[in-house]
Amino acid sequence: MSVYLAWTEQEPDALDGPWSEARAVAPGLLLVESTASLSTVYHALKWSLPDGAALLVTPVDRTPKLRGLAPGTTTWLRDRTRPVGKA
Repeated sequence: MSVYLAWTEQEPDALDGPWSEARAVAPGLLLVESTASLSTVYHALKWSLPDGAALLVTPVDRTPKLRGLAPGTTTWLRDRTRPVGKA
């Protein structure tokens, strides 16, 4: 399973899509766990937004450093990603 980080300037209408979990971790910032490709996740999110809304989606394969996000975000990411420096 892959983890994706998505940022959008507007909240999606719904978080139904090709993922097992989508978590809002800050305003406009989502973490998505999915077996689908980056393109599939991107398009599902794009279609849930108003036309013209900005959107960025990127894979997260290593555990990022973070602070100030929703409770449980660090643990959620550690459970699904590899620590930096580990193969």
